[in-house]
Parts: sequence; structure tokens; C-alpha cells
Amino acid sequence: MILLLGVTAVVLSMMGRPWWCEAGDPSLWSIDIWSRHNSQHLVYGLLWLLLRGVISPMGRAAIAIGVETAWEIVENTNTMIERYRATTISLDYYGDSVTNSLGDIAAFVLGYLGATALPVWLSIVGFIVVDGLLLMWIRDSLLLNVLMLLHPIESVKAWQLEHLQ
Repeated sequence: MILLLGVTAVVLSMMGRPWWCEAGDPSLWSIDIWSRHNSQHLVYGLLWLLLRGVISPMGRAAIAIGVETAWEIVENTNTMIERYRATTISLDYYGDSVTNSLGDIAAFVLGYLGATALPVWLSIVGFIVVDGLLLMWIRDSLLLNVLMLLHPIESVKAWQLEHLQ
């Protein structure tokens, strides 16, 4: 895993991603979804659904970590950054720092480990509750972000932007 994180960091750095926030401030956490300090994350329950009984838990974990690291690289390509800026409320998004991407991967690993220890129903309920709370609190969430990336809806974007006014 350390090797995979190292390779991801090198690839992202070679793509021109800064090692820390481009804004230059030292904040470790931001709840401001309209700033360049925010990033979204993906869910990998599909691996469990499709591959349980076929591939060992360690094999599924390796695939999931591989998918997450690949996403972090794809998410930081100019094409994807422009897609975020065009279709979501992330108007000031210019890509993640290497540190942010590695933090996203670490958060994914912790979430993945947590999901393997919890009953499936609790993981699902937890996801629904967190995604719902994010919708109410900051008008953004994983599911909404995926929707807006895949099929932008102007009325949804307008609703999200009302929070700024």
C-alpha cells in the first residue's frame, strides 16, 4: 500500500498538482464547498456486491484501493477539473493537492475498513444519513456530485447556489 501511495503521489506531482493547497493556507479541513479547499469522494460497495464469494476480502480491498488511487489521478486531469467546474458548483476548483489526494485515499481506506467491520445494513444506513445531512447542511453530497458530473441539472445547481445568496 505504501508503494501504491508513493506512485500516486509521484504521478500527481508530475501532473503539476501542488503538494499542498494552492491557496497557500495551512488549513487541514474545510466545510466550504464553494472553495478550492473541498473535494468529493467515491463509494465502493459495488465491489462487495459483485465480487463477494468470488474474490477474497483482501483481493476486493486491493481492487478498491486501486480504483480509489486511479480516481484520484483521473479527478486531477485537466479534463475532469474542467468538467467539475462546468457542471457542479465547484467553480473555484483547480484540482487537489497531492496531500489532499493522499488524504482522500487514507480516508477511503479507513471507511473501507469500517464498512468491513460493520453490518451491511448499518453501512448503508450510515451512508444515507451522512449523504442526507450533507444535502441539508451544505447542499452538496456524494450522490448529488455524481449526478451533476454525469447528468447536470440546472435547477439543482441553482438550488445549490441559493445558499450563497
